[in-house]
Amino acid sequence: MQASKSHSLFRLPQKTIALLLLCLFAGVLTAIGQEQTKQRPRRVSGTENQSPTAKGSPVSGPEDVDEGDVVRVDTQLVSVPAVIKNNSGRPVPGLRRENFLVYEDGQQQSIANFGTTEAPFEIALLLDTSGSTRADVALIRQAANAFISGLRSGDRVAIVAFNTEQKGSTQIATVEVLSELSADRQSLQRAIQGLGSANGTPFYDALDRVVRQVFREPPREEVRGRRALVALTDGVDSTSDTDFAAARSKLTSLGIACYFIQVNTEDFVEDRLLKDCQDDGRLSLSAKQLRRYRAIFVPRASSDQFSDFCQMGSFERMQISRDLYNLARREMNDLAKASGGKNFVAASLQDARAAFAQVANEIGTQYSLGYYPTNKARDGKFRTIRIEVRGVPDKPVVRAREGYFAPKG
Repeated sequence: MQASKSHSLFRLPQKTIALLLLCLFAGVLTAIGQEQTKQRPRRVSGTENQSPTAKGSPVSGPEDVDEGDVVRVDTQLVSVPAVIKNNSGRPVPGLRRENFLVYEDGQQQSIANFGTTEAPFEIALLLDTSGSTRADVALIRQAANAFISGLRSGDRVAIVAFNTEQKGSTQIATVEVLSELSADRQSLQRAIQGLGSANGTPFYDALDRVVRQVFREPPREEVRGRRALVALTDGVDSTSDTDFAAARSKLTSLGIACYFIQVNTEDFVEDRLLKDCQDDGRLSLSAKQLRRYRAIFVPRASSDQFSDFCQMGSFERMQISRDLYNLARREMNDLAKASGGKNFVAASLQDARAAFAQVANEIGTQYSLGYYPTNKARDGKFRTIRIEVRGVPDKPVVRAREGYFAPKG
């Protein structure tokens, strides 16, 4: 009986057998696919369900995400550096995440990222070796080395400076990244030893270079929200192609705290601006400075009035120089305040070392908070940030960034 059934199976038409085998093979493939779906995490790429990111914000590559994970593709983490001091002006150590409340436009936010004062920092150190500081590069080296020695072992530093480049018969001031972010103190000291000098001040270009090169990669988890720019400069730009507003926007959008050691070079520069144009010791205002001055201070004036520095009178040269110095101070004060950083004034380069020590101490007392805004509108509007500290004696003094512009588009 069994033999009879077997023979009858072999007598089935060939098309019927092929169909049976095809169905069996398809069932096996389906089972394998289901098993792999259970085991393999979903891959989220930049081309699938992609939302536009804020201008200047770092874009991460594809990442593996488990089924239960929450994927944020429409909101950028807002980093808020904050320094907390008591009524006596002393830093308040040992605070925890639960001590902080964060508000955006009056609405409380959930703190997604928190860094204590012990967490490492990444710092772009910008050294201005132009104008009156060219003769004092040795003092700048000493101050910069002392600053690096005062940081903690886990902090990483990049060195950015100015130099002079020969292009044909013309010398132009350039921005150089002498060292990428590094914790190797000997390597950083060698980079500082290589400081050159510049015959101009591409200050705004240097701020832009810090964003584009030094901090081009997204921060590591342990330093998220703990990045800073520390600049020794008089802040008076003379040769940049970038403008201040663009550089400011990029720095603040990334939550980079900006610290400035403002060196007063005004008297030195003014004395040389008043010299005759045939004098080898004179300085002159660049064509870019004159154009910027006209656009900001006297936009209705004819461009011919600001085309030839040597045809200007002494009073006019002095007034333009003073206005540009005051503008530089306002810009540095504005950027420091907007970013949660601070300004320190050095009357001379001899005082720069003490100012650097203050900056190092300030950075070592900074907390960092991060949150994903509940307001997801991409309207480009300014949003205010307010930090409250609870669970500590008296009412502490809080210094943090004041807000940010939401992404647009």
